[in-house]
Order: sequence, then structure tokens, then C-alpha cells
Amino acid sequence: MKHNHQHDNAPAPGPQLVPVRFEFAHPTATSVCVAGTFNHWLPEKKTLHSSGAGNWWKETALAPGTYEYCLVVDGHWIPDPLALESVPNPFGGRNSVLHVASSPAAGHLADAASLPLLPLQNAKPNQTKKL
Repeated sequence: MKHNHQHDNAPAPGPQLVPVRFEFAHPTATSVCVAGTFNHWLPEKKTLHSSGAGNWWKETALAPGTYEYCLVVDGHWIPDPLALESVPNPFGGRNSVLHVASSPAAGHLADAASLPLLPLQNAKPNQTKKL
């Protein structure tokens, strides 16, 4: 009897994809897409779904890395108002920046690193230090 040594449960080659969720809210929007370096700037490839009351969302999976993107709202290209970072684009506007970590835990650590340090509640003011 011959054995097949190619098992279906072996990890696929290449980077593991990480779940990402885009959200947008606008009371009168009728069409919302996302376009960026992850989809060759083709908005029709990532159309957001309406959940009613002007709320839009799209779940997708991306390889770890850094991406630039814009939302396309009723044909108008805009930076994501929820993005933590943006960069100038060659058209005089701004692109949002998305950092996809290799795991959700790594993403939370990266997010926490950008938060301001707050004083401890029960510490004396001269005993707290910023690292």
C-alpha cells in the first residue's frame, strides 16, 4: 500500500493572513469601498457592507505588513477618519496607513506603545517616571 506524504493539514507556504476590519460611519453615504496597496488601489474589490443607520463595515484578511489606503465614499477618495496614521499622497491628499501585525497580540502591543503614559493613581508625583 502506498502512502501519500502530502497532508492537507500542513501549513500553507507564505505569510499567515491576519483578520482586519474596516469601519466607517456617514449618515448619507450610499456606497463605501476601500482601496489601497493591498488591492492594487481597486475600490471595487473591497466594497463595505451597510449595517444601516449610515454604518459600514468590511472584514478581510491581509498578510502582515504596512499598507496605505483610502476610503471611497460615493466616488470621493478620503482618508479613513479612524486611522491612527496618515501620509501625503501624490495627488495632494492623504492616505491612511494600516500596520498589520503578525498576530493580534503583537498588534495590541504596537497600539499600546503609541498611547500616552498616564500617572499612576496612588503614586506620589515625584515617584513616577516616563521610560
